Amino acid sequence: MARTKKGRAVSGIVVINKPLGLSSNQVLQRVKHLFGAQKAGHTGALDPLASGVLPICLGEATKLSQLLLDADKAYDTTARLGEIRSTGDAEGEVVATAPVPELNRQQLEPLLDRFRGEVEQVPPMFSALKLDGKPLYELARQGMSADEIQAVADKKRRVITIHELLLQDVRPQELDLSVRCSKGTYIRTLVEDIGQAIGCGAYVSRLHRTQCGPFHSGQMLTLEQLEVLAAEGMESLDSVLLPPATAIPDWPEVALTLAEADKMLHGQPISTGLNDCPSVQLWAIAPGYRQMIGIGQIAAGQIKAQRLFQVAVPVTG
Repeated sequence: MARTKKGRAVSGIVVINKPLGLSSNQVLQRVKHLFGAQKAGHTGALDPLASGVLPICLGEATKLSQLLLDADKAYDTTARLGEIRSTGDAEGEVVATAPVPELNRQQLEPLLDRFRGEVEQVPPMFSALKLDGKPLYELARQGMSADEIQAVADKKRRVITIHELLLQDVRPQELDLSVRCSKGTYIRTLVEDIGQAIGCGAYVSRLHRTQCGPFHSGQMLTLEQLEVLAAEGMESLDSVLLPPATAIPDWPEVALTLAEADKMLHGQPISTGLNDCPSVQLWAIAPGYRQMIGIGQIAAGQIKAQRLFQVAVPVTG
């Protein structure tokens, strides 16, 4: 006998301004509880010492979470100069110090240019990368030696892309930077590498995500705002949910008849004269009816589903 799922079958995306001090999973659980949702997932963890854009997917929107995990991100960060810390951020212990030279924009711009475009990064030891199923930060806190963890991190080196790296402000011991980057970029590593290039070391003293895929700071809500809406009732709370399609605004839509949509929901491809396209939104459309049923692709004259939502279309006769 199938187990009854707890909670509401509510679907959509809410963009949270993750507060300092909470993990992304703690925020996720609070949002899931407020909405009484059956399913929920976030779209890329932020450290407890980081804040900013954290899209939370509920219900069928969780099927698009991976797309947001793979999307470009943007951050505002402050690099504190003159110290290297074990974790690359303010949480870690100081492992080295060095005097900070006098700096200005004219000196820094050529240096920062080295970090624009494709850059090779070694993930930090205190990261979510896993060895035998355990994240490196957990192994580090359990006592695995720094040399052993660094050897694992070295093997995980990767090429990432810094699409934009802007110097916002220069102060005697701090740099304010804005970064737009590809998935898998570690801002702590970027800041550490910049500090090494300057010659004095650096760590992240502030990190705020301003964008995750198409979602941005202007869409953020705080947990406190959600709690106020929840007190007004589920209708008020649900009114702030963004439709799943907002996660993939640039993907072309394919309009299906109700009969075609029903076939796709039952695992059958649909013949089409449309040109090949690797990524499309699938919509069931009829007079007075419009429902997204999932995502797919067009190849060799067929529309094929990749991820389908649990929806029912009103097929007649």
